[in-house]
Amino acid sequence: MFTAVPRITIAALRGGSGKTILSLGIIAALRDKGHVVAPFKKGPDFIDASWLTLAAGRSCHNLDPFLMTHAQIVQSFVSHSKDADISVIEGNRGLFDGFDVNGRCSTAELGKLLKTPVIIVVDVTMTSRTIAAVILGCQKFDPDLEIGAVILNRVAGSRQESIITRCVERYCEVPVVGAVPKFKGGFFPERHMGLVPYQEREHANRAISWAKAIVESYLDMDEIFRLMHRTTPLNTMHIEQDKVGSALDQNNPPRIGFIRDRSFWFYYPENLEHLRNLGAELVEIDSITEDKLPDIDALYIGGGFPETQAEALADNKGFRDSLREKIELGLPVYAECGGFMYLGETIIVDEKTYPMVGVLPIRFTLHEKPQGHGYTILEVSGDNPFYSVGEVLRGHEFHYSKAVFSSLGDIRLVFKVHRGCGIDGERDGICKKNLLATYTHIHSGGNSLWGEGFFKSAVMYKKGMKCCELDRLK
Repeated sequence: MFTAVPRITIAALRGGSGKTILSLGIIAALRDKGHVVAPFKKGPDFIDASWLTLAAGRSCHNLDPFLMTHAQIVQSFVSHSKDADISVIEGNRGLFDGFDVNGRCSTAELGKLLKTPVIIVVDVTMTSRTIAAVILGCQKFDPDLEIGAVILNRVAGSRQESIITRCVERYCEVPVVGAVPKFKGGFFPERHMGLVPYQEREHANRAISWAKAIVESYLDMDEIFRLMHRTTPLNTMHIEQDKVGSALDQNNPPRIGFIRDRSFWFYYPENLEHLRNLGAELVEIDSITEDKLPDIDALYIGGGFPETQAEALADNKGFRDSLREKIELGLPVYAECGGFMYLGETIIVDEKTYPMVGVLPIRFTLHEKPQGHGYTILEVSGDNPFYSVGEVLRGHEFHYSKAVFSSLGDIRLVFKVHRGCGIDGERDGICKKNLLATYTHIHSGGNSLWGEGFFKSAVMYKKGMKCCELDRLK
């Protein structure tokens, strides 16, 4: 079977060119016209994906050639766009920037895989005719990539716009579908090499409306809409569904909680979908407002910025105490990055110490530079509740915190780091009873092992096997 879903990839020559804000505006403008837009983000980024989710009013899914095979990417794209009118994919970094000199894992590679026309957003600050040379270079560099249009960003005036537009359309034979002027300030402040998460923005919807107004004022949306429909059909392949474990009682599914609030919201939607498809009943939990942990059979704590909500987390002592008690009794818990930090003894922010759950003998310090940033490759080297020893995991880490051990106690480090930083450059994955915490984020779209092991542990816990640490759950 083949599908020709209308789609476009928004790319740039480098990071910081404005493609995220314009992608948000394009999605919001299409949605305002009544279209159902499926948003996608190339790469492992959570923050841009969360903004794209807000603009589209539906989950943004990450498409990452490092974390996923080509077949898995196509399957994810097709399955998550089949009920939409249009799909918009935002690239990352520069168009051809990838994992190696061959451009592996680049936005260009993704564009060719999904057979999408590419719109390049170009920051034209202090340039004119050179922009045409750069675009022509992109065309010659990879003739198999369809560069469908160009958007000029941060244009100084009408003269610059006219010269660049005529040069691009003359020498490159692609249309310029918009010219956006420079703006002072704006609604999208940045932090940590990206946008501030919308969960921390009081006027996030107002920011989306501003981006939509920019797009409607300065972009030719009719031409962009026509370009989206100029697509080559994709082979839909066979999309496999997650299989429910044989141990599951269909009438009594395990309840798997996940904390989603102002502190913890870094969740790939595929991870939650995977658990739900396996048969779990998902229970959303707020660690700031709820006074205790609800009745669940396992807990997933995603990433986020707990340091920005450290005081609120520390003030909710009842919830922290109930979580620590359940972990000590054997509750299966999987925690990533920010969730890992929450389980330590303290977080130190601006020289002030905030108590956290205290189940791990670690204090977390914050630093100005990233302590881990990029893709990771981990080998499971020790016994734990969710993975078999010897399995190799691909993931992503991005943290400004550093874990400082106060003692080792009864914890074990069960991941060997082959790529990335982890906890100390050599190890990651702290295990205690049925808790496993790591700096690495795993994407189940490319690795179902985590979801399957986690789900099975919840089933066994529900059956009363509350002390199953060190047993591999088959």
